[in-house]
Amino acid sequence: MTYDILMALIVFAFVSSITPGPNNLMLMASGANFGFRRTIPHMLGIGLGFTFMVLLVGAGLVQVFDRYPVSYTVLKIASVIYLMYLAWKIAHAAPVQGQQTTGTPMTFLQAAAFQWVNPKAWAMALTAIAAYAPGQTLDAIFFVALVFGAINLPSVSTWTVLGQQMARVLTNPRRLVVFNWTMALLLVASLYPVLWPT
Repeated sequence: MTYDILMALIVFAFVSSITPGPNNLMLMASGANFGFRRTIPHMLGIGLGFTFMVLLVGAGLVQVFDRYPVSYTVLKIASVIYLMYLAWKIAHAAPVQGQQTTGTPMTFLQAAAFQWVNPKAWAMALTAIAAYAPGQTLDAIFFVALVFGAINLPSVSTWTVLGQQMARVLTNPRRLVVFNWTMALLLVASLYPVLWPT
């Protein structure tokens, strides 16, 4: 991989990891509701789960969609249903300081598994492999996954920190409810490209 291609991959990995999407919106909500420390398994699940996803997509998993187009439709339906469920959980999350905590942050395995129904994660993985490992050699695929793993975790962690800092403003229960519902609605809005692709 040439220096120019490496720099382009790093920029792509950073921009696609740091921009808003289902993972980052959920991390911000989790940081606000549960704090940074309790959100660490969620962050690690995203970082490692997505890196593993890039490896498997590069190894040929995407050919399943080519061979069985209905599997892509099933994935889209599962993604929409699961994201709606997560939006509902965010909208009804309890505050960290609440007397009765009813919600829990996402676990490592839940966050890792979520990558497989996350439309943005699929778009990122497919684009990364197509653009930066076109020959799909094992070395190139591993390198692309490694770059994403190194950049993704610190990038998505910033959203947790942002949510945690917002928790200082969200001490009023009404403001927290508004914040949680706003995050839930934004998560639902992130489905727009899936439901109505251009």
